[in-house]
Amino acid sequence: MEFLLEIMTEEMPSSHVRLAWEQLRSLFTQELAEARIGLKDFRILGTGRRLVVLADIEEKQTDREEIVLGPPKKVAVTAENEFTAAALGFARSHNVSLEALEIFSTPKGEYLGFRKKEIGRPASEILPAIIPRVLASLSFPKMMRWNESAGKFSRPVKNLLALLAGQPLQFTYLDWPVRPLTFGHRLHSPRPLSVRSWKEYVEALRENKVIIEPEERRRIILEEARKLLEPLGAELYPDEELLAKLVNDVEHPLVLLGSFPEKYLSLPIEIISTVLREGQKVFSVISRGKQLPLFVGVADQIADARGLIRKGYERVLKARLEDALFFWEQDLKIPLKDRVAQLARVVFQEKLGSYLEKTERLKKLVSFLTRQLGEREVLKPVLQAAELCKADLVTEMVREFPSLQGKVGGLYCRALNYPEPVAQAIYEHYQPQSLDEPSPRSLAGAILALADKMDSLVGAIGLGAEISGSGDPLGLRRYAQGICRIILDHRFRFSLSRFIQKAIDLYEGKLILGRKETLDACLNFFAQRLRYLYERSGFRYDLINASLQAGVDDVYLSYLRLKALEELKSSPAFEPFILMVRRVNNILRGQPAFKLTEALLGEKAEQELHSTFKIIRENALPLIEEGDFSRAQKMAFKLQNPLNNFFDKVLVMAEDKKLRQNRLALLQEIRNFLFKIADFSQIVLEGERENKKEKA
Repeated sequence: MEFLLEIMTEEMPSSHVRLAWEQLRSLFTQELAEARIGLKDFRILGTGRRLVVLADIEEKQTDREEIVLGPPKKVAVTAENEFTAAALGFARSHNVSLEALEIFSTPKGEYLGFRKKEIGRPASEILPAIIPRVLASLSFPKMMRWNESAGKFSRPVKNLLALLAGQPLQFTYLDWPVRPLTFGHRLHSPRPLSVRSWKEYVEALRENKVIIEPEERRRIILEEARKLLEPLGAELYPDEELLAKLVNDVEHPLVLLGSFPEKYLSLPIEIISTVLREGQKVFSVISRGKQLPLFVGVADQIADARGLIRKGYERVLKARLEDALFFWEQDLKIPLKDRVAQLARVVFQEKLGSYLEKTERLKKLVSFLTRQLGEREVLKPVLQAAELCKADLVTEMVREFPSLQGKVGGLYCRALNYPEPVAQAIYEHYQPQSLDEPSPRSLAGAILALADKMDSLVGAIGLGAEISGSGDPLGLRRYAQGICRIILDHRFRFSLSRFIQKAIDLYEGKLILGRKETLDACLNFFAQRLRYLYERSGFRYDLINASLQAGVDDVYLSYLRLKALEELKSSPAFEPFILMVRRVNNILRGQPAFKLTEALLGEKAEQELHSTFKIIRENALPLIEEGDFSRAQKMAFKLQNPLNNFFDKVLVMAEDKKLRQNRLALLQEIRNFLFKIADFSQIVLEGERENKKEKA
């Protein structure tokens, strides 16, 4: 059955639209699953003025059978197999016949009971209760209340349309109007439209100047821009974030080409594109990588016959570009090194001091990290970059366009003829700020970015900052994920815990949490974010567990460990090996540590196991240190036959205490060696995974 819901509002910010889409998908799928209503297809779409849910659902709930247990059999049934008063009372209280009663076996014994069957109700009866619960659960960073009885939402709600198989659903939520209507474009066709299906809905909106499909609006914007620019040998400056925002902002995209005076081309393309994007939400235009004095705007209009919209864009942009050119020229009059002292007046964090203090910490952190990485040739440029990287915070350009911090510093360095490695490191030291943005390209930039993010992360966690749910106001997830991504992208090998400890020590007692508490909290947080990145890359959850449980101190090593597990999981030797490891772990569970004495290895099978193990360990440990886990694990597979022989011919739990402890010590050494490769106890085998799915 076709289910259609439209929440029509005043214009919402694009970020709220995306957030609402995520929540609607999650809330509806959860509610329908809990209500036992099958879901065949589900879509979320809309614009800044309407959120739309379109689903293909089952006509009614699935039937359900529940076992209702009563008294134990020994209380409910006599030795002569007759029902007792307890059984009769149980049947009477549940209004069931004695013929319906059965004996059920449970982990706690046998009980009297009956099977209660619940016939599924029609979806038309269930949805009117689900919709208000979903609406009440939607939340946004800033919510509005437009009258006393309307509740709160992103923006005032104008109408609710809910149809199931062409029939309006009747429900109430606060005082929001619920009508079998939608409305056309707010400027060009704001009249009410009666619809009874998705097909009618789409056609009625299109006839009234609303294109409801986001992908279609996106195609129109890109195609119309291409038609305008292709004859000029030009193209849009790539800006996926701006494109996504405009797709949500407009219901009927009109693509316009405008221009600005060429004198502003003396500004770097990053600054021009930022002015255009943040000033008027328009695209920069480039040709062979160079900025042209053109822009592409997208208006929520039908036409611009007299060019008034284009001229409005051009008028505002000229003023904004004039300001940016003034800031550029004025800022360049003061070298960045002369601005560093002004950072003493810029607060980094109230309890953690100024940006000047942060700058001093960064210089020490990059020096420490450069030595840890053995990259001494970049020490001079990265130290200079660390000293200057926050100086652009006191420039006029960054005060006006905060999103340019870092980039402006790098651009000013280039304009003032600083060494290119210094300029590049400053330019990219905030990267990556999202999962889609690349890591810093240069070595100096990567080192500076690691130091900057670690200093901020340790400072926040050391003050007791906590992250719960989807909230992360301090951007701690972004810092930790950025650090992990830089390490993985550059294949850096160093001790994460020593790096964290150095960052802690540089705060010189300003943190609230103790040194160990801060370190442990940071390491746990990094393990969480690594797990997220690995899951996002498609690795299996149990392989991720096996890698992370073996340690995250060397982040890149954890990735190599995970890749080897992914590669070898399909090997015929993998499953028997995992079963053997489990046997070892089961024997050692709860045992204290013992010391191996080779002289006590008297049985041939234990001598052969020990001899084989020593050779494998000696050859595998250097491979593990290098990160060649695939070869190390293949060597570990060779332990299986001597272990099998050992278990077949040697009694591990011997009566002789010394022999027993010595054999346990041998197994402990094997277990400890294997743990350096991975925590194999976390692996879930194929059949076990299927069982888990069935139970879920």
